[in-house]
Amino acid sequence: MAIDVSLPSQVISAPSTNTSSSSTSTGSMGSGSGATLAGNFQTFLTLLTTQLQNQNPLDPLDTNQFTQQLVQFAQVEQQLKQNDQLKSLIDLQKTSQATQALNLVGATVVVDGTSAAYKDGMATWTLTTPKDVRATVSVVNASGQTVYSGTYNLNAGNHNFVWDGKGNDGVQWPEGTYKVSIKAVDADGQAVTMSADSKGVIDSVDLTSTPPLLIINGESITLDQIKRVVRPTSSGSDTTS
Repeated sequence: MAIDVSLPSQVISAPSTNTSSSSTSTGSMGSGSGATLAGNFQTFLTLLTTQLQNQNPLDPLDTNQFTQQLVQFAQVEQQLKQNDQLKSLIDLQKTSQATQALNLVGATVVVDGTSAAYKDGMATWTLTTPKDVRATVSVVNASGQTVYSGTYNLNAGNHNFVWDGKGNDGVQWPEGTYKVSIKAVDADGQAVTMSADSKGVIDSVDLTSTPPLLIINGESITLDQIKRVVRPTSSGSDTTS
């Protein structure tokens, strides 16, 4: 196992999107309420037309009242158009998200998370600490079993943690998805929260979810969890740009 401070020097900006479940709820609400509003709008037109056709010529509709009804007419029409435009924006956002997600299938990315794939003899995480700490870093398998644990003195900043797949007893563990767990304290013995990033290949995309979910290292993530996109070089290794 090794920890170093080497990090990618070049970075691709990850796709940025502001997505939430509110988009879904807004879309469904817009669809139902829009249909109701459209029905009320047609009813309003029918009533207004009937009223004009059957008004008493000797006692026509009051001008002020007629003006108020026309204003209401315009407001309803404007609201219908706004609902249609909002629905179009939501649909466009969903299409954009799906396109971004599909374009990332097969790409190597760095994400905010503790899971990493152990493959080709190594699993790598980037550990970040806001201050100097003494950290116990544990690697846990899919069954929740701790397969490796080590304690390191880390300076404030970013550190690459590379696990070679061997347990503390020297046993070689199989390839698969592993998680890292960190417990850190500062010089005063106070607990310090550290974050972990991992790198992996996006295997597939679930377009049935809103926003779309990308599958990496056996877990589902959203576009906004991607920090960097890593492109392969001609030699087969990964670099960022």
